[in-house]
Amino acid sequence: MKVLFLCTGNSCRSQMAEGWARTLGGGLIDARSAGIEAHGKNPRAIAVMAEAGVDISRQESTRLTDGMFRWADVVVTVCGHADEQCPLLPPGTRKEHWPLTDPAKATGTEEQVMDQFRATRQDVERRVQALLRRAQAGEYSEVAG
Repeated sequence: MKVLFLCTGNSCRSQMAEGWARTLGGGLIDARSAGIEAHGKNPRAIAVMAEAGVDISRQESTRLTDGMFRWADVVVTVCGHADEQCPLLPPGTRKEHWPLTDPAKATGTEEQVMDQFRATRQDVERRVQALLRRAQAGEYSEVAG
């Protein structure tokens, strides 16, 4: 199953989702991520994923293309802006929306901000695990040919 994680800037949440899907997917999921724009990867996202043993440092911050939509079986929007901007998808492509908090907007001390990144990392991990369980149960069998 090919999954595209879509966010506004492809810097934090969608990058984390791609990393978790690659790590936990066990070959069940081919994952990519993109943004409505490409803002570059957030160093804090890279750091908190590294804490969890997931290296996203080599993933690219990519701007969405029409070809990515044609490639994907499932498009997961991970922020409200991406959900609103997501165009009409090709027939047979499923869409899910995960309303994740943007850790890049966190304020406070460096440790408080990093705690927000860690909370988002854990939320994304839980959602990716749930996606995998649903895929293993055959929920997406009509899209993953």
